Amino acid sequence: MVSQQDEKSQHKNKAKGMKVLRARIYEMERAKLDAERAQDRKSQIGTGDRSERIRTYNFPQGRVTDHRIGLTTHQLYLILQGEAPLDELIDALITEHQSSQLAAMHEPAHG
Repeated sequence: MVSQQDEKSQHKNKAKGMKVLRARIYEMERAKLDAERAQDRKSQIGTGDRSERIRTYNFPQGRVTDHRIGLTTHQLYLILQGEAPLDELIDALITEHQSSQLAAMHEPAHG
């Protein structure tokens, strides 16, 4: 709600009031969008907790583990030297992604 009585003319007061009202609504919407964006960023960044780890490189054991799919390979040094391709990890990630998409397609719709 806006109350505007600076001018002698009712029309000028109304025009000024509408301008103030539009500015307030715009600011409210902008603040709402900013809050939504901040929440999205926060959910993407995560907490950094160990349970959120994606991959572990264990150099003493020459091991690489991708925690998202539970795949472990003992070819760390060969991968780093370019002698062993990353295909094993990449193919497993693609397969997991595709199977999760298929599972999501076959789930019954909620609502």
